[in-house]
Amino acid sequence: MSTLKIPLGAPSHREDAMQIYRAFKGIGCDAGAIVNILAHRDATQRSLIQQEFETAYTEELRKRLSSELTGHLRKAVLLWMHEQGARDAHILKHALRGTVKDHKAITEIICSRTPSQIGQLKRAYFTHVGANLDDDIESEASGHHKKLLLAFISTSRYEGPEYDEVLVENDAKALHKAAKKFGLSEKTFIQIFSERSRAHLSAVNVYYNKTFKKPLEKAIRDEAHKHFECALKTILRCAESPPKFYAKSLRKAMKGLGTADTTLIRIVVTRAEIDMHYIKAEYRKKYGKTLNDAVHSETSGHYRSFLLALLGPNQ
Repeated sequence: MSTLKIPLGAPSHREDAMQIYRAFKGIGCDAGAIVNILAHRDATQRSLIQQEFETAYTEELRKRLSSELTGHLRKAVLLWMHEQGARDAHILKHALRGTVKDHKAITEIICSRTPSQIGQLKRAYFTHVGANLDDDIESEASGHHKKLLLAFISTSRYEGPEYDEVLVENDAKALHKAAKKFGLSEKTFIQIFSERSRAHLSAVNVYYNKTFKKPLEKAIRDEAHKHFECALKTILRCAESPPKFYAKSLRKAMKGLGTADTTLIRIVVTRAEIDMHYIKAEYRKKYGKTLNDAVHSETSGHYRSFLLALLGPNQ
């Protein structure tokens, strides 16, 4: 459920484009005006605003925003201006092809998405990046992490709630056997985690814990390593509850000294129109404070205002 608040009787996209253009005029940019408009428009409205701006002023709105805004606000607003598939493709392009590979972002974007979202992402990646996502993962990732990512984006998985109890039991036993060996048997984990539905994996997790008196995630943590471990845990946690996964990721991004702003921006922007309402509820339930308050304490200025606007009411 989205947390985006669109005002009743919002101005036309032509009026919005004109107000944004006016915000660029003069000395400096009126970033507050930009935030007040774009943070309260949905994906369709933002697309129409961009089309109108380019028609009226013969320049791309994203390019103008890039030249006028700065810092974390610039990064957040530019990411917000993409539609969902293109946004994920943009994140993956920079995570895979950047000077420093962002394996955390690669894993989060791929392993948290549903099969239909991955299909959309792969098409958008080819359109906007000019390459196949599979090829870039093949060349930029490595080891069992790469094998899992490639299997996960190329395998069709059922998205419904039903599952086969016999297969659940067999998979749980296979995973337990694979985890008991000297070093985790990666092939078994890759096959099951890339081929089974979220409902199925959630049931496997319950059966595993009940039967072997040890959480499946702990078996992964004990035997897998680094990026491969992160990918397996992301798939499992999203099978259990995507909002819980993102609430935990947000907490980690803002905990301790400094804030992982790239992670904070990525999650708030990519989930605001999808399930941020549920992420906020999980955050408050688990950590005893609202996500809005946490973001408020870790950010400042127009950057803070933009993220808080995407998060909606403080509840």
